[in-house]
Amino acid sequence: MCLLIFAHRCSRVAPLALAANRDEFHARPTAAAGFWAEHPELLAGRDLAQGGTWMGVTRDGRFAAVTNFRDPSHTGEAPRSRGELPLDYLIGRQSPDEYLREVAARSQQYAGFNLLLGDGESLWYFDNNPGELPMELAPGVYGLSNARLDTPWPKVELGKRAMRALLHEGEWDHDALASVVADRRLADSASLQLPAAGSEMERMLSAQFILSEHYGTRATTTLWSDGTTMHWREKSFNAAGEPSGVSQETFRISSRG
Repeated sequence: MCLLIFAHRCSRVAPLALAANRDEFHARPTAAAGFWAEHPELLAGRDLAQGGTWMGVTRDGRFAAVTNFRDPSHTGEAPRSRGELPLDYLIGRQSPDEYLREVAARSQQYAGFNLLLGDGESLWYFDNNPGELPMELAPGVYGLSNARLDTPWPKVELGKRAMRALLHEGEWDHDALASVVADRRLADSASLQLPAAGSEMERMLSAQFILSEHYGTRATTTLWSDGTTMHWREKSFNAAGEPSGVSQETFRISSRG
């Protein structure tokens, strides 16, 4: 998951609304989103290489997502997989702040990450750069990619503008939300603050929806919750950027037992 644009408590119709792209190597094995047999309350995709997930929700309204942090000094091999973080939170019973306090104490066991957690009421953020602390998010529109929350990369700023426009219109559906992260245009070198002969990889990654032979946008996930109902759709894509499958669920949010 490399781009999330989300609105937290900006609308009575949808206190949480999110559009996200998962960018990954096309060869990495993945199971499409669905309810897990061993955790029937959990709706998420599955990374078949490490067993975790990049984003998911539960029937009682919990939400979690993780992105990698693109920092050469903080992306080496690590003893633990980042995909276990959203999974452990979603199948557990801790509040976001309780869980993040535990994660913060062991955060250097993972390569660089951003972690976003919600429980239907509050939404929390944490990254494992040295000295960082878990932070509860105020109502607002946010963007998260592979740097700190709201780092003003062109694709993040583009998505936030699109989300604000959608909030103003006040009409929600999956296609409208997906359009928030659907732009396939590359940013120019000036907006990326790259030299004229800047990295071609950086330019390729500057699009919201990434296209390349070996690496790109594998899925777009859209969701919104009005506090009583969760609406979820994951749309998968092949290496050519063509749709290859859809997983869609709508369910009433249950109270916690």
